[in-house]
Amino acid sequence: RDYFKTLKALREVNHIFPSMSPSAILDNSDSAHHPQKLPRSQTNKRTMPDSPQKRTALALVDAFNRMDVPAIIAPRTPSCLRHFYPTAMAQPPQDTNTYAKSLNSLRTIFRNFSLTLDELIEDSSNPQRPRICMWLSARADTAAGEYVNEYVWLLDFDESGERIVRTKEFSDNVMARDFFPKLKEAMGRERERKVAE
Repeated sequence: RDYFKTLKALREVNHIFPSMSPSAILDNSDSAHHPQKLPRSQTNKRTMPDSPQKRTALALVDAFNRMDVPAIIAPRTPSCLRHFYPTAMAQPPQDTNTYAKSLNSLRTIFRNFSLTLDELIEDSSNPQRPRICMWLSARADTAAGEYVNEYVWLLDFDESGERIVRTKEFSDNVMARDFFPKLKEAMGRERERKVAE
């Protein structure tokens, strides 16, 4: 009954402010008390648990932020290969053992290494081979100063979503070309200084 009284009063107001319909006024006034409900699909998305492959990918980022080499290597299958892109880098793929050695070397060069996940896209169109693509920002302290780079990692998983069977890694080639010669030079000077001491 109160609603109809209000509607009648608003119709009278509408004669004075013809551009404002009673329904529009009611919608605006009630919005704080009656928030818009999300469509069922959006509600389901909000409560849906992460897939195994997404949990594995997020755990990988966390392992890099701790520079925990065993945890980084753990989800990779024995035959997993790490491919580098763009192809102009001309680097051969790395197997898991070579990758682990490389990471152990980098731990002493890149201090305070951190990865920030900027975006994650999941492809589950093939349940036998789920895939995740991550855009990442990296930074670290080195003998040549601050290292900053961007990566795109394409991770292929087995059917369980818990094991990585192949990775394709894109990095800023210009950054690598300009930074690593400076880093090599700075590390050489540091070694010479330690020998002199």
